[in-house]
Amino acid sequence: MKKLQMVDLKSQYDKIKEEVNASIQEVLETTAYINGPLVHQFQADLEAYLGVKHVIPCANGTDALQIAMMGLGLQPGDEVVTADFTFAATVEVIALLQLTPVLVDVDFNNMNISLEGIRKAITPKTKAIVPVHLFGRAANMDAIMAIAKEHNLFVIEDNAQAIGADYTSADGVKRKVGTIGHVGATSFFPSKNLGCYGDGGAIFTNDDALAHTLRGIVNHGMYVRYHHDVVGVNSRLDSIQAAVLKAKLPHLDHYNRARQEAARKYSAALGSNPNIWVPTICEQCDCHVFHQYVIRILNGKRDALMAHLQEKGIPCAIYYPIPLHRQKAYLDARYREEDFPVTNQLVDEVIALPMHTELEDEQIRFITDTILDFI
Repeated sequence: MKKLQMVDLKSQYDKIKEEVNASIQEVLETTAYINGPLVHQFQADLEAYLGVKHVIPCANGTDALQIAMMGLGLQPGDEVVTADFTFAATVEVIALLQLTPVLVDVDFNNMNISLEGIRKAITPKTKAIVPVHLFGRAANMDAIMAIAKEHNLFVIEDNAQAIGADYTSADGVKRKVGTIGHVGATSFFPSKNLGCYGDGGAIFTNDDALAHTLRGIVNHGMYVRYHHDVVGVNSRLDSIQAAVLKAKLPHLDHYNRARQEAARKYSAALGSNPNIWVPTICEQCDCHVFHQYVIRILNGKRDALMAHLQEKGIPCAIYYPIPLHRQKAYLDARYREEDFPVTNQLVDEVIALPMHTELEDEQIRFITDTILDFI
């Protein structure tokens, strides 16, 4: 059996080596390393794939979130509601801009932001909601957009983990996640479903005026060289990373289907055990693209299982071991432990198993058999 890895980027690369190498070589030949033709070609390709008017490439996913908030004109002290159970980048950019993060609990069934939590958190100072499509599963965007409309709030989609996922609205309209809110942000970190070979990110919007503002912000606030019209940052997707992404984008749907198929096999093997919660998988839609395959161990033996898996050479991880409301950087007297019952339970139960496009049946059987034998 091939050695198990959380993410097998080498095997993925081997299958598309010629395409990737040719794309990178094009950059090397043109020497247009910053804002070169491959960046613009990838931008246009991604706009077409997502069905969105504007893609603004940038240096990484964290910058994408920060620049999205800057472009919306949020001011210090404005409150931004987001999920407690997610990676810190979501909340750190709120704090960096001197906005006020408001953390709320998540839903047991999908681990995405709680709709009830959003409603309870809204005050006259609230200006935006940041839903995170956690682990690759689309959040309930119909409900979130309805809440935002009712209270005149911006919606900033954190789509770092769910690029390529579809969201089907109640009216039957299907759209890619990240393109539904006022603005969306994604990461091209190498382990993502669409990953480059370094850092990269992008912002999505259908708002022409906002797109214009965002394009200035990513490039020092310039639209004309040495004319700084807005306060900006230096956050550009370099041409070599764009070349990698341009080569990989045509494979994204295949990659997501491979992840979904691996998830089905995991869930079929593990789902009947009463001590294991497995994620649900829709057969009629692509609302979950499984950036991570995360289960919950319900009998209190999660940490022991993790140690056992590691002894057997099976990589695994805990996303996330400490909720944001307990992190030293984001402690706030407003938060009470009783406000986060779901998050506080999840951090003791979740464990992520290997998930990538190159998983083989033999590997999945070994992983699931090892888990079941231990449980």
